[in-house]
Amino acid sequence: MKILVLVKEVPDMDKVKFDRDKGIVDRSSAEAEMNPFDENALQAAINLKEKNTANTTVTVMTMGPQRAERTLRDAYARGADRGVLLTDRQFGGADTYATAKTLAAAIKKEGNFDLIICGEKSVDGDTGQVGAEVAELLDIPHAYYVEKILTLSKDVVKICIENIGGDKQIRTIKLPALISVTKNIGRLKLPTVNRKLESLKMQIQTITMQHLCDFLMEDETGLKGSPTKVSKIIVPKEVKKCNRVFREDFTAFLQSVNEALEKKGIV
Repeated sequence: MKILVLVKEVPDMDKVKFDRDKGIVDRSSAEAEMNPFDENALQAAINLKEKNTANTTVTVMTMGPQRAERTLRDAYARGADRGVLLTDRQFGGADTYATAKTLAAAIKKEGNFDLIICGEKSVDGDTGQVGAEVAELLDIPHAYYVEKILTLSKDVVKICIENIGGDKQIRTIKLPALISVTKNIGRLKLPTVNRKLESLKMQIQTITMQHLCDFLMEDETGLKGSPTKVSKIIVPKEVKKCNRVFREDFTAFLQSVNEALEKKGIV
């Protein structure tokens, strides 16, 4: 069983700054880390590997600058077997579609994977589009909001999808397939000291535009291949409003609170 996990390196969103005029995130303004939602995808893959240790491998793939190697080493420390980095100046500035095209091309180059797992979304873009786009480009079935992987065999994966219209769904999907998991998929585990030390020496495979020339045209990636452009970013100012109610009598206090809520249309 060959499992591929798609991850993204993102800046610390509590510290990051935005270039409002260019409509981009200033990624140099904050430390980078693995996208929190992708940590859950990685853990789901590791859990599957632990259940089928003898014949299951986990590959982690990311697209980004050379420094994104740190995210792949982190993934190895957590239990992955290998890391693949897509890095090239021509990949820069890609929107979700161009990113998906590049990832899909790399997946085709690497060969067949039985199951591809990704996180629900990224904290810097928050679109939740790339996974589905990759699946469509690879022409494989996919499912989102997976909260539990019930069974996995050589032919199918059986999954539970969380609350859709108040109900949960059980689906059986033929492999190869892609699933996007939620934070409910499993509890994150910390890497061991030995794996962290090993990760410092692991070999990371690097893929550039030159390696993908049989699967991807230059005008299909990066800014050239991006049909969407962000013209400007506007960060709204935080506005805090506070109403205080003082009454010595408790019944009068509750009445005043109720009246205030009614005025705001809350009750």
